[in-house]
Amino acid sequence: MSRRGRILETDQATYAKLLEAAGSRSAAAVEVQRARLILGCLSGDSIKSIAARLSTSPSTVIRWKNRFFENGLAGLSDYQRSGRPPKYKEGFKQAVLRKLEHDPPAGYGQWDGVLLAKELGVSKDAVWRLLRGHRISLARKRTWCVSTDPAFAAKAADVVGLYLAPPEMAMVLCVDEKPNMQALERRTGYTISSDRKLVKGLESTYKRHGTLNLFAALDVASGTIRGQVTPTSEKTKKGFLAFIEDLLSELPSELEYHVIVDNHSIHTRHEAWLLNHENVFFHYTPTGASWLNMVEIWFGIFGRKSLRGKSFSSTEEMARHIENFIKSYNQNATPFTWRKREVRGAQLKNNARNFCN
Repeated sequence: MSRRGRILETDQATYAKLLEAAGSRSAAAVEVQRARLILGCLSGDSIKSIAARLSTSPSTVIRWKNRFFENGLAGLSDYQRSGRPPKYKEGFKQAVLRKLEHDPPAGYGQWDGVLLAKELGVSKDAVWRLLRGHRISLARKRTWCVSTDPAFAAKAADVVGLYLAPPEMAMVLCVDEKPNMQALERRTGYTISSDRKLVKGLESTYKRHGTLNLFAALDVASGTIRGQVTPTSEKTKKGFLAFIEDLLSELPSELEYHVIVDNHSIHTRHEAWLLNHENVFFHYTPTGASWLNMVEIWFGIFGRKSLRGKSFSSTEEMARHIENFIKSYNQNATPFTWRKREVRGAQLKNNARNFCN
């Protein structure tokens, strides 16, 4: 005569928790399976039928049934395991970080996990785990402009002040140019990549049809753009002033105009012109800090959305394309919000331990 199995019983609160765990879509699969297993036992189902329904073995069902009988819900959790003691300890971390402070072997431009492992005589997988754990990326790079202008603070405060608190009865304009835009003609379309993704295809060979220059002025208050496409040869002091005069002719004469520009040669030494336009004031960004000019943000949008991957059969076609983009952009333009709380140059530190310790 076979031995009768243990009869499981539980209270309503525990039963409700088991039902919740068994129907969960966010819990781990093993937790859901164990809850369903115990519910089957509480319903009086046989061990074999529960094992078949849950695609597991009868011994597994018996083990978790016994664990629940002895410890309740707590018995359905895995026991704490000590695990294998770590092979690489604090000394290994410090060795990797110190190595990053030195140049890589002769002929190499940068460290990677394989080079570090070879130099230290350790597992490359251990090196990669350490780098990931400390969020160290050896492949990614970041560049920036660090201004050496002795008047950086004053000039930056002047420009940012116009963004945050523009004068009354005044318009703030960010002006710059995007020169040497090439009208390239090449075949474009779609193709299937090696990983079976549909991607934009560009033929590697192309035909040049000349270059153009774009003068652009961003209205800080509205976010709209006023642009003028010109031949590259007109990117001069005379061309810059002609663009400003055309701009002013379309705007109310009773307003003041505060124009933010960088220190490019075509933007400077216009004292005589400014004397004849008493309502126009030029504000120069610090040397090496043209990123303070918010029209640079728009140029980034323009390059990505309008020029990247586009084919042009002539400079005339390219000019029409740019004008159409500006017209379309202005229909939904919104002002950029200045979010930088501090305006300062970034500093390089050649010591990874400064960040990881």
